[in-house]
Amino acid sequence: MESIREIFKIGHGPSSSHTMGPKKAADRFLKKNDKAIRYEVTLYGSLAATGKGHLTDYVIEQTFKNRELKIFWEPKTFLPKHPNGMMFKAFDSSNKLADKWTVYSVGGGTIIDDFKKKETKDIYPHNKMDDILTWCSKNGKQLWEYVAEFENDDIWNYMAEVWSVMENSIKKGLSHDGVLPGGLMLPRKAQSFNLKGATYATPFKRRSQLFSFALAVSEQNAAGGKVVAAPTCGSSGTLPAVLKYAKKIFKSDKDSILKALATAGLVGNIVKTNASISGAEVGCQGEIGTACAMASAAATQLMGGTIFQIEYSAEMGLEHHLGLTCDPVAGLVQIPCIERNAFAAERAIAHNNYALLTDGRHRISFDEVVETMYKTGIDLQSRYRETSEGGLANFDALPKC
Repeated sequence: MESIREIFKIGHGPSSSHTMGPKKAADRFLKKNDKAIRYEVTLYGSLAATGKGHLTDYVIEQTFKNRELKIFWEPKTFLPKHPNGMMFKAFDSSNKLADKWTVYSVGGGTIIDDFKKKETKDIYPHNKMDDILTWCSKNGKQLWEYVAEFENDDIWNYMAEVWSVMENSIKKGLSHDGVLPGGLMLPRKAQSFNLKGATYATPFKRRSQLFSFALAVSEQNAAGGKVVAAPTCGSSGTLPAVLKYAKKIFKSDKDSILKALATAGLVGNIVKTNASISGAEVGCQGEIGTACAMASAAATQLMGGTIFQIEYSAEMGLEHHLGLTCDPVAGLVQIPCIERNAFAAERAIAHNNYALLTDGRHRISFDEVVETMYKTGIDLQSRYRETSEGGLANFDALPKC
């Protein structure tokens, strides 16, 4: 299992799979073929179906700026390895094909090609939660200490950077109003939620603040702002909201938050390794469901839960999003994506409370839910997996006069 750095990628929205991944692939191909005369890029499957709404063509065009480039769209063609497929071609001065590369954006900003299953090397000896819990019990360690055992020494510096970007995206999101780009004319809500919430009495005040934190990050992402994929850009609002909530309401200190981030990263890593965090592959359950599991685990750790209560909380986060479809209206990471981040944050707090009322014992393990989520996602018809061809995406979401 690879480093949790791969779960927490820092970049600009609106999509880790449709924006960050394609940009990384384009950068890499151009660097290798800088002397080519012209280029072609073919987008397949989900990338082609929702690429315009996710700015896929824009980031590729910006990468090949001032060079001859042609982009082809093949939304009905799905390459065998992953729904988010791309083919890059470079041509020389004789108009002969000089290089060709097929690459896949598999979620969270990660790209792979036909020859590699991962971008990075594995550093963890385990990839199942049950095995990690056994190791922790045997060695008297917490889940964050398991992370510290196998990551490089600078992991805490990176976690600090991740938390800084998360807090900044909340701050910026709360300071902006107006309409989000993309054509849906969707107004930002984070600022008004936060202002209205300040006038309410507890507990409605706390819930309003939690919602506003999640909306702030998600709206920043939708506007192309800088966020942390956690585990994706489309689900980037849930975990920061829960951590900011813990800092504000329960006075959690920075050290505790960084440790909670490490545990959340471990949870997301397990899902990514054994299933998928790509909405194009398994639906939104893989994105917002994983984000909720990560946030649930983080919240339970911050509240003093045992490793078994943390595992139970994470299990509920994923279990109660099983079957959730990915059906973005107009191919934009706005409806229903933004609201889902807010409600997933609220669910994470509920899972934390529920888990702490138990001794951590339950019937269905986190590993079993991860396996179930993946099987469920593969069974979903393609129109419910980030193609904007089914579900809510069928409805006209433009404002009605």
